[in-house]
Amino acid sequence: MTKKLAIGMFQTGGVRRTWNMPGRENDRNFTDLSYWTDLAKKCEAAGVDFLFLADSYGYPTLNDAIIPTAIERNVQFSTIDSQMLMSAMAAVTEKLGLVTTVSTMVEKPPTVTRQYRTLDHLSQGRMGWNIVTGSAQAASALLFGEPLMAHDDRYAKADDHVELSLKYWEGCWDEDALKKDSSTGTWADPTKVREIIHDGPYFSAKGVLVTPPSPQVTPTLFQAGASAAGRELAAKYAEAVFLAAESTSLATQIADIRSRAEANGRGRDAVKCLIAGTFRVADSAAEALAQHQKHIQSISLEHAATLYAYFTGVDLLALDLDKPMPASAANTDSGRTNVERFLGENAPTVREILEEFRANGVMGKPFLGTPEEIVDQAVAMIEATDADGFLVQPDPDGGHDLFFAKVLPELRRRGLIKDELPGTTLREHLFGEGQMRLPSSHPGAAFRAEKVRVTI
Repeated sequence: MTKKLAIGMFQTGGVRRTWNMPGRENDRNFTDLSYWTDLAKKCEAAGVDFLFLADSYGYPTLNDAIIPTAIERNVQFSTIDSQMLMSAMAAVTEKLGLVTTVSTMVEKPPTVTRQYRTLDHLSQGRMGWNIVTGSAQAASALLFGEPLMAHDDRYAKADDHVELSLKYWEGCWDEDALKKDSSTGTWADPTKVREIIHDGPYFSAKGVLVTPPSPQVTPTLFQAGASAAGRELAAKYAEAVFLAAESTSLATQIADIRSRAEANGRGRDAVKCLIAGTFRVADSAAEALAQHQKHIQSISLEHAATLYAYFTGVDLLALDLDKPMPASAANTDSGRTNVERFLGENAPTVREILEEFRANGVMGKPFLGTPEEIVDQAVAMIEATDADGFLVQPDPDGGHDLFFAKVLPELRRRGLIKDELPGTTLREHLFGEGQMRLPSSHPGAAFRAEKVRVTI
């Protein structure tokens, strides 16, 4: 294999199952700033491409009520605002990419664009936006006092949101508009700052993003939905997409995203496809498997059902455990990725779905074994799927430390990852030195200064 793999590290804006595990007592301190800055420094020292913090306003509900198990067992009940952590993480690192999730259902484009432009300045070009329509949508809708929007309509709204955001980022300022000329008293050339007008199906706007362009101008764009609508959004706008290792159709999904990107005029290699998974390393495969089995036994089926409800809005415990999940479950308006993966020919029973979520959650079966065995498994998956790298879930027993200490050195020994991160920006980390801005093939390039409709 000749490609250099991209490596991102995954963390939620809080903790889940780890807070009460022996040796992980520090995870209870997730509200301390040092918890996060220490994590960022570890990722920087390891030389990975980026650290990704997932986020959501939602929590597990069924029939418009909080599931008590979610509170008792901490299923999405220990999160803080990931955006608020970014400037502190940027301050203690120099090259590490920083990626956060912001939902297109909750935040409006003027807010999103100003936040990410500010953070891109403060990090000197290392910010990425994970574009999502949200998780636990039923809870989020209740929280914000809004009706639950249909799944495909949410993606249509996301498309409109991203288009307007790109107009702000790419369309408001010429590259040479900012002067800072004290001799003439000119801050910026008013002929090179443009007001955008947008009249879309979900958002309307007339105005300017007043924050001057940052190193990347537009943050590096990520996406994480694997439904058909999610793959279409990724193929149109995303520069990297997260896909769970559990999917039996992973190769098909990646081929589909590449074909859709090509159909959008972007080229098959425009989107980096990153496999999200857990790496459980030990002195032997048997020991790693035993550790994994021990972890499974610590999770009840009720806990697994609560986690499944968080991602899908589907109550598995209300279904016949010994029959496949009915196809009608795919009509959920919460989240479809983790429903669609269990439908179709040779579909598992509901009990098997619960066991799968109990064992592996949304990430799928972990890579198990010695560092050499794990890297063999990882390489085999890359070759079978044509993926571009990994989003690494923390090991439940050791966080990211074992991956940094054991797996990364083996990846480097085999020449599978970069010796040094190229360039200074996140986009360059992924696409090569000099690739600081969106390429001309990206739809955002069409909104650059010379093509904006109205000038001031």
